Amino acid sequence: MDVLITGSTGMVGKSVLLECIKDKRVKTIYLINRTPLKIKNPKVSELIISDFLKIKELKKNIKNCDACFHCMGITSFGQSSEYYYKVTFEMTKAIADLVHSINPNSIMNYVSGEGTSTSQGSMIYWANVKGKTENYILGKGLKDAYMIRLGILIPENGIKAKTKIYNLFYTLMMPFYPLMKLIPLITTSSKLGKAMINTLYYPNSNKFLDNRKINALSKMHLT
Repeated sequence: MDVLITGSTGMVGKSVLLECIKDKRVKTIYLINRTPLKIKNPKVSELIISDFLKIKELKKNIKNCDACFHCMGITSFGQSSEYYYKVTFEMTKAIADLVHSINPNSIMNYVSGEGTSTSQGSMIYWANVKGKTENYILGKGLKDAYMIRLGILIPENGIKAKTKIYNLFYTLMMPFYPLMKLIPLITTSSKLGKAMINTLYYPNSNKFLDNRKINALSKMHLT
């Protein structure tokens, strides 16, 4: 299985990357980043591009793509609506179009978030933009697609958030991790990565995966 990962410099993307490296089912990993991660692994090929709206230029560097794990994203806090729309919808559209052009039989996972509105009728701007993004991916015509409605995520294996305030939160919460991991509505970085890989092998009629479904799916290949 050959996979493409975006956002691997961030906490969510790195979670998926580490699990893909460990998983023998994954043969080739294409990383698409704006800044180099500089990871050295025989599975990994890193592609750098400054403008994701021009991502189709990378097509010649990608031999095959069976799946795309689109983990790149930004918070709406402190962002203009125009920039948030560009990163969330327009860049994701460009990525979905690239994946479809390489292999229409690909499976795409999009890391969305709890509270996303597929009806686009929410009073919250980001929820509508993410809903529009989800709808585009689901309607693109790929073999399959899953919207990862991620909630609280506990980082593992030395993974850290890119923003200082999030790192402070995780540092303060660290003593409570053992207890938090017992709560079904909370997931971990390793479970998230395993679940996303398992979407390629265990089709699900429900295309919207929250933390509870992520936890269940992460165990599928172990049963």
